[in-house]
Amino acid sequence: MIPISILLSALYYLTTPWRPFAGSWAVKAASVALLAVVAHRKGARGLAWALAFSALGDAVLEYSPNWFIGGLAAFLIAHIIYTVVFVRRWRGVRVSAGAVAVVIYSCVFAAWLLPEVGTIVLPVAIYVAAITAMVASAFMARFSNRWVEIGAVLFLISDTVLAVDRFRMPVPLPDWIIWPSYYVGQYLITKGFLKATERAE
Repeated sequence: MIPISILLSALYYLTTPWRPFAGSWAVKAASVALLAVVAHRKGARGLAWALAFSALGDAVLEYSPNWFIGGLAAFLIAHIIYTVVFVRRWRGVRVSAGAVAVVIYSCVFAAWLLPEVGTIVLPVAIYVAAITAMVASAFMARFSNRWVEIGAVLFLISDTVLAVDRFRMPVPLPDWIIWPSYYVGQYLITKGFLKATERAE
């Protein structure tokens, strides 16, 4: 499953100049959906649900840019699930420098971004809070490896570039940045979480 997921991700990336094309939404969604299947088979059902909602968000946003709020909602649910899954891995509450840095970054970024968002400022603000919680909780979980933390940060980078390009200013070659940081982020979260789970058993 993992090799097929990587292959589909590479296919989606390499066809960037021709997107969207017929079926591009399926290629995009399937690359992450297969990670969900792997997580489910490994017994990590919370992780699987987070990946599944991410795949749904991918499909919605690729199928029609007009369904932005629908895609945002799917990813919002994914981040909430991720946060719950990561919080369950906490071993007591300890201050994490990474978590503090993420919260500070998100507050500054939100203050800069939100005035330009317009009528959807509330859902975007809620989404920013959700992804911040997801990334911060990944740091607080202190997994036995750093893959989950790195993956969560890459996810945040992907969404940052997308938000800047959509709401504030054009980003050079955004599609070439957003997808690889997003997919590698999801892959590393999956890899790191499953490795940490196997080690704990």
